[in-house]
Parts: sequence; C-alpha cells; structure tokens
Amino acid sequence: MPWHASLSLDYSLREGRSIAHFKHQGPLRILQSLYPEGEATCHNVLVHPPGGLVGGDTLSIDVTVAPGAHGLLTTPGASRFYRSLGEPALQRTQITLEDGARFEWLPMEALCYSGCLAENRLRMSLAPGAELMGWDVTALGLPQAGQPFVEGCLTQHIELPGAWLEQARLEARDALLLNSPLGLAGHRCLATLFFVAGRPMDKARREAALDWARELLPGHALAASAGATSPNDQVVVLRVLAPLVEPAMGLLKTVWQGWRQHFWQLSAAPPRIWAM
Repeated sequence: MPWHASLSLDYSLREGRSIAHFKHQGPLRILQSLYPEGEATCHNVLVHPPGGLVGGDTLSIDVTVAPGAHGLLTTPGASRFYRSLGEPALQRTQITLEDGARFEWLPMEALCYSGCLAENRLRMSLAPGAELMGWDVTALGLPQAGQPFVEGCLTQHIELPGAWLEQARLEARDALLLNSPLGLAGHRCLATLFFVAGRPMDKARREAALDWARELLPGHALAASAGATSPNDQVVVLRVLAPLVEPAMGLLKTVWQGWRQHFWQLSAAPPRIWAM
C-alpha cells in the first residue's frame, strides 16, 4: 500500500527567538528544535521513518517562515527513490517566505535507484525582503555498490515563480544525455546550490558571491565540471556534476559557508546531525 505523508512547518519570531511549529500526517515529522548559533536561527531535522519512496508514494512538505524568523532544515541521511512497478513516487516541497524572513533548505542527497519513477519538485515563493539559500543533490544509481542507473526516470523541478525555473527529465536509457560531453558526461551526481531573493539584488552583491565561488574552483577536484552563475538579479547558482555524491556535497558545503558569511554575515554553523 502506498504511503501518503505530509508536513506543515511554520517558523515565527517571538522576542528574538525563531520558533518552529509543525503538523503532520503519516510518517513525516521534525525532531526537536536546536539553537547551535543562538536563538535567532532555529535548526530542525526532517525525518521520514520509512527511509524511501516506492511507486505511488507521495511526500508533501510545506514550509512557511514569518517576518524576521530564520529557519534551517536538513535531513539525517539520504532520501531514496526505489524501483517502481508503474506508478511514480513524488516528493513535493513548497517554501513560502514572508517579508524579512530567511530560510536554509539543506537536505541530504536523493538516491535514485535503477527502475525508479521519481518526481522531485521544489517551489519557492518569496516576499520582497525575504531570502533563501538551499541546495539539491541527486545521485543516479549506486555505482559504488555495483547498481548503475540502467532503468527508470527522474523528473526534476526547481522554481522561483517569475524569476527562475529549472526542470529536467532524465531517462536511464537516454545514453546521449547521460554520457555525452554536452550532457552529464558520464557523471551520475547532479548538485545545485542556490541563493534566491524576493527582490532584485544589486550587481555588486551578486558578483562578489560569484567571485568567491569561482576563486575556490580552480584548485578543486571538480573544477572542470562546476560553475557559478547568476541567471537574473534575484538568483545566484552553483552547479556541479560529479561521479559520486561525496565530492559534490563537500564543495556545496564549502560554498554554502562562504555565501552565508557574504550574504548574511553569519559564520558557518553546520547542523549537528552532519557530524554523526
């Protein structure tokens, strides 16, 4: 029987403290709120006890952040899209930020097993003055376990309405897309780090973030398959292709730390779960 789970997570600011409240249906919830960098920023861990999705499963995540609040949400480990017998498995995430809100969407990687029919959709709605930093990391197959991605499909959708839309359909049997130098060039991990704002950022602010990332890349092992760009004045993006998750995730974390300092003057405060 398919699992249908939903989570509604709301952040508010009370006397300088960001507070999280949530409601859930099915096996999807958050753990205790933590404040490793002070009361202004609330860290949470999103857990899905079944550990993965099969055909017919649906996860719906709705996050709202009120004015002045700052939330950070991560996961304890990879999410998994398992083999499907015909129905797609869907994860849908909607993030809504009110004026002056901040949010960090930092889930661990999504693993797409061979034979999966996966849909991963993220939609962000930001009021003027709101800002969000997040990432998306996806791995096709499990190459280190001898389980390549030879069947199935992934549909990917990331959207900031009116400003930025990225979508893709990756078919396991599309060898030209997966292996061509103009496609994934044989890589099986796709990673994107993004900073988005509810209103246009000035050019100097965007260019300084791009310069920081670009200065880091020449000495990195993924320099040939990574790049930073600003598709418009509300978005700054780092894109990475890698053979495995670990080097891509390592690069994203490094740039996230630098951008956190640049955009918000906040030092790096990695969620505690990452060290476990």
